[in-house]
Amino acid sequence: MNRRSLAAVVGTLALTLTACGTSAGPAAAPGGGQLTVWLMNGDLSDQATAAVNTAFEKATGAKVTVQIQEWDNINTKISTALAQDDTPDVIEIGNTDVPLFAANGALADLSGHRDDLAAGQTWLPGLAGPATVDGKIYAAPLFAGNRAVIYDKQLWADAGVTAPPATFAELTADLDKIKAKHPDPGFSAFHFPGQYWYGALQFVWDAGGELATESGGKWSGALETPAAQRGLQAWKDFQAAYSTPASRNVDTKAPDQAAMFASGGAGAILDTSVNTVLKNKPELKDRLGTFPFPSATPGKSQPVFLGGSDLGIAAKSKNQDLALAYLKAAASPAVQRDAIVGIDGWTPVSPQIIDQVTPTLPPVRAAFYAAAKSSGATPATAGWATIESDKSVNTFFADIATGRKSVADAAKDFDAHLTQALNAGQ
Repeated sequence: MNRRSLAAVVGTLALTLTACGTSAGPAAAPGGGQLTVWLMNGDLSDQATAAVNTAFEKATGAKVTVQIQEWDNINTKISTALAQDDTPDVIEIGNTDVPLFAANGALADLSGHRDDLAAGQTWLPGLAGPATVDGKIYAAPLFAGNRAVIYDKQLWADAGVTAPPATFAELTADLDKIKAKHPDPGFSAFHFPGQYWYGALQFVWDAGGELATESGGKWSGALETPAAQRGLQAWKDFQAAYSTPASRNVDTKAPDQAAMFASGGAGAILDTSVNTVLKNKPELKDRLGTFPFPSATPGKSQPVFLGGSDLGIAAKSKNQDLALAYLKAAASPAVQRDAIVGIDGWTPVSPQIIDQVTPTLPPVRAAFYAAAKSSGATPATAGWATIESDKSVNTFFADIATGRKSVADAAKDFDAHLTQALNAGQ
């Protein structure tokens, strides 16, 4: 996914953070061992990186050098590095990109170490799922970011709605009131761009559907299944009812949905952080509320798309044991609680840690953590990178929203593309 955008907005949930430095450890002490780790610019702060390194060094006596990588052309750079004999030992990889590097044997198989790495936690499916290729796990989760509903409490109160909805039926009833209060055709009760596949996919997962399924090593598009069709129709109906016609063929940045919401053009949006709104209009700080997008099943929320990072070990690393220790330190409950959440404000890797930290969070942040407890996973195959890069998934949902294609026809066409792309190179 576009991790660059995610890092820019979700990492500011707690406070404005400084970027990591180019090194996070001195030369190794004699006999202590030395590890080289690649992390991405703008993801973990200096303080959070230091917390991971300190936990690792305390456990092993070794030292670690962190080399910060830029986003431009990063997948090509990682592929090249993993093929070298002097490869970095540990590399941060966007969670949906892990299969790209696992497919050619460039990452170490961590399957036999999963329980030790998990340390009693249950990893979030949206992080662990893409890292699990053909039943084997090739990376350990580091952090996540996701989406929740952001709404203007004052605007909703003016329409007679004084509490966030707990069910999908309550949500639509509330939005009907807001829509009636604001009949301007340019106003969206809930702004939901037609190309916003991260959000639209929630409806598919909520109905029990999937993008694709795998059997016998072959992937097949699955959007023509009855469950997926129900989810797609539910999304189309919701989008048509509460978002303006002008939104049906656009994404979240053209026009910028947070800016539109901040200017009063919408009653709610699905976004990654309230800071995307506050940077446009800081005075809305006390008017913003958040809640997980309710499921069609009462008592649940829709499964979310998790964007985030995993840590993989280079298959050619000469420091496999130390690299495993680094992954264990980064995914440990203490580091996740105190650094990943406590310092940087990212979503941690397990529902257990989410439950621990949620009572300490302000409600406007807690909703994002609650939403993350239910997540889906994109297909764990190298071909998924094609689907994200060619933007066909954006076009697919926009085709449905605009009516360029029926739900059934759009699903048939996109299933054919998924099947071809997901199996390419196998």
